[in-house]
Amino acid sequence: MPPPVFRFAPSPNGYLHLGHAFSALLNFDLAQRTDGRFLLRIEDIDTTRCKPEFEAAIYEDLAWLGIAWELPVRRQSEHLAEYRKAIEKLSAQGLLYPSFESRAEIAELVSQREMNARWPHDPDGAPLYPGAAKLLSPHERARLLESGAPYALRLDIALACARAGELTWIEHGEGPDGETGSVAARPQAWGDVILARKETPTSYHLSVVLDDSLQGVTEAVRGQDLFWSSSVHRLLQRLLGLPQPAYRHHRLVLDGAGQKLSKSTEATGLRELRAGGSTPADIRRLVDLP
Repeated sequence: MPPPVFRFAPSPNGYLHLGHAFSALLNFDLAQRTDGRFLLRIEDIDTTRCKPEFEAAIYEDLAWLGIAWELPVRRQSEHLAEYRKAIEKLSAQGLLYPSFESRAEIAELVSQREMNARWPHDPDGAPLYPGAAKLLSPHERARLLESGAPYALRLDIALACARAGELTWIEHGEGPDGETGSVAARPQAWGDVILARKETPTSYHLSVVLDDSLQGVTEAVRGQDLFWSSSVHRLLQRLLGLPQPAYRHHRLVLDGAGQKLSKSTEATGLRELRAGGSTPADIRRLVDLP
């Protein structure tokens, strides 16, 4: 039987904090404990926020923690053609459509809808897509595309779910409300999610499932904040004919106010802690790892 494959996949849009340290160390520890492999993936598709200095800092911080990873490191920005092929496959199934509203226009549409009742929101708290781009005539859609208007490629979630059927995943960790074992996926809760944009042929949801498959990842160990994202990931895996890894969603490292850490919280940044005299053993104690 091949060894299990774990991965840590940060975005180089800021410096790593204690929450990243916990996830990276947990994946690395599990890989060592099971004689598995540990991969590092750089999720750098957001070219406006991702910076070379942040990527260099990721390597420095992980090495300081005592984490070793296989080479080469997969950088998403070097594999856009692979994501484009997946988009083409979904498009050929009639599952994608372009929407042309700006973020401001979408916010205004949501505001109008909420004059009568609260508009539904996804598990992350963002409003579902309220527009009617799916109903545009082929002529009008072609006209907008030919005009060069910006657009987002959205997954027709109702059609995709009907095509995929019932979906579940096996959870070896725990969801935010204690969910474990066999979990029923609820991709409908996300609405018509964006899978690509005019200028970027992928999104987090698409690239993560494709990367995990291409890298042979068998164990997806990540934070509870991504628990319900697994619903969309299971849907895309079914539509694209990809294998599903085992899922383990771990607890989050919270700040003093009980909030999830962010990269803007400099007090919990690994660089700041290291500069203040903390050791790798101190970091393990701070995140409650042996």
